[in-house]
Amino acid sequence: MFIFLEKAIIAMAFLRVISGSIEIFAALLILKFNDIEKALLINGSLALIGPIIMIISVTIGLVGIADKVSISKLIWIACGVGCILYGVNSK
Repeated sequence: MFIFLEKAIIAMAFLRVISGSIEIFAALLILKFNDIEKALLINGSLALIGPIIMIISVTIGLVGIADKVSISKLIWIACGVGCILYGVNSK
């Protein structure tokens, strides 16, 4: 019995696995260095990687459903992603 997975699903899952692996690796680096300044530098680097992975993953998902969803709903989804990014980055 074979399970058919869409290419978009595989790509999105792969990006999340990569993102999680980077997070775990960063945590191990923070523990290894045992230094506040280096920990902040590593943590700041992760703040750049997270939104990039999210944007790429959402883009892949949107491309995967573009033929099934109306243009107005795609615009609403894009606005929602924009609001998430604005909320995360606003100070």
